[in-house]
Amino acid sequence: MASFNYTGRNANGSQVKDSIDAVNLAAAADKLFKKGITPISIVASVQGSKSAGSTDIFELLNNGRVSLEELIVFCRQMYALMRSGVPILRAINGMVESANSITLKKALTDIGKQLEGGYSFSSALNHHPKIFDHLFVSLVHVGENTGQLDGSFLKLTTYLERELDTRKRIKAALRYPSMVLMALAAAVVILNIFVIPTFANMFSRLGADLPLATQFIIASSNLFINYWFYMFLAAILTIGMIKQSLKTKQGRYQWDRRKIKIPIIGSIIERSILARFSHSFAIVLKAGVPMTTALTLVADAVDNSYMQDKIASMRQSIESGESLLRSAVASNLFTPLVLQMLAVGEETGRVDELLAEVGDYYEREVDYDLATLTARIEPLLLVVVAAMVLVLALGIFTPMWDMASAMQG
Repeated sequence: MASFNYTGRNANGSQVKDSIDAVNLAAAADKLFKKGITPISIVASVQGSKSAGSTDIFELLNNGRVSLEELIVFCRQMYALMRSGVPILRAINGMVESANSITLKKALTDIGKQLEGGYSFSSALNHHPKIFDHLFVSLVHVGENTGQLDGSFLKLTTYLERELDTRKRIKAALRYPSMVLMALAAAVVILNIFVIPTFANMFSRLGADLPLATQFIIASSNLFINYWFYMFLAAILTIGMIKQSLKTKQGRYQWDRRKIKIPIIGSIIERSILARFSHSFAIVLKAGVPMTTALTLVADAVDNSYMQDKIASMRQSIESGESLLRSAVASNLFTPLVLQMLAVGEETGRVDELLAEVGDYYEREVDYDLATLTARIEPLLLVVVAAMVLVLALGIFTPMWDMASAMQG
């Protein structure tokens, strides 16, 4: 648990300075809000083990991006400061000192300079697309024009917190099967390199006729021992080719289309994306963004090129005069229940509220699927383990039994 130095204001408006222990910046901000303290700045305590060089390497590996936790803290602080009537430039300059990330600190410094040069806040944010995406900038732009910038940051905080929570739940659900698969892979390597060669030498000295299972595991072991370098090189090249392919538009599209078809976890990925789409669409519509513009912004927010293509088709249908319901039906993205909710939303003029309900509906389905994911994957893992044990038992013990029977005979 890390220690953070903070400056904030309590319920009486008095400034307070102290330190607090928390897992990360977001958790520290949570604790302060629960104490009735509105944080102005939160800075991690300097530790001797952390140098400027290590921070630079970390920022380099992040490819100029900022974590969701830091964005959440930024939005919370901006909401508190905007609600308190603090000028934007003063708020940004104050948060330069509290930023824990060099990337965010540099971005906020540049944004402050642009504000001093006469740029609008949303235009300044738009110069840093790796940190602030189109959805983020558009909501800030709407808040600027309507005088409700604090409300925009509140919406962004809620949206980012929901996104962070979904990612954490998916990672937690996949942790167990991932560990099991890695353990199986390690077991296969150890068996082929260290265990099977011992038995292979024993069988060769005895000169016994080996069954097919034994020949198979010995051939597998020889492949590992004699060609491990080529196998390792092939794996590295394959990973490199896949990464290179994902950088192309066509390769990314094919992967995004296929990953939602993966057995068991594909439907979870798809519904998680649809929940993100529904919530972000509801937020931008409620902020007053036109529907076609909102669909363009939301297409970027879903972070899936295949789904982006479907959403772009919805936008084109609406621009051609079709209703949201008809375009949603043509996209084949939504279940009949969700389509009924969209129909009611259009009839009553509460599309944003019904979309929020749709997002909640998909989140509940994702929660249930994640809760039962381990139970559904376990039988498959057991089958894999049982098959490995069966092949190993037949390959090693069958010739030993044959030799023991021959000696008794």
